[in-house]
Amino acid sequence: SDTLLSAPLNVTIRELEVNSAVVTWEILEGDPVIGFAITQQKKDVRMLRFIQEVNTTTRSCALWDLDEDTEYIVHVQSISMGGSSPPSQPVLFRTPKESEKMASKSPDEVMMEEVGQAAQLRAGELIIIVVVLIMWAGVIALFCRQYDIIKDNEPNNNKDKAKNSSECSTPEHPQGGLLRSNV
Repeated sequence: SDTLLSAPLNVTIRELEVNSAVVTWEILEGDPVIGFAITQQKKDVRMLRFIQEVNTTTRSCALWDLDEDTEYIVHVQSISMGGSSPPSQPVLFRTPKESEKMASKSPDEVMMEEVGQAAQLRAGELIIIVVVLIMWAGVIALFCRQYDIIKDNEPNNNKDKAKNSSECSTPEHPQGGLLRSNV
């Protein structure tokens, strides 16, 4: 026996944002539903988006990539093994403008976001400062090490005055210097 499905009821739009919304609905108890088909269309535009979900009992669907300050029409249909229900009553909604969305926030929401961003900014700044300080410490340590090496290799003027100059010179090779060859 082929039972006709009823159209989904109480189709509503929730979580309305500038670029997204969530459509929710209910079905009659006992309908052999295996999925749903959602039709989303801009008002006064022929193009529409068709979303079909089967093997689900979920009674909601996210609508994404919406344009701000635009009117949309949404229908929902139930799907069963025998076919689909008539479309639900059309639901008309308008996405807010970006400026309206910001203005509609309560002062508490704005303050919490600003505090969160400020804390993230401070953490980022702190990491950068620590890295720079570590790098400077490394540069200073390398400088001190090189300075000690240079200081050790430099002839000490006070001791050199007591020694004669032949002690500081390199010994000559009897067969000629390193740069000379026997010809």
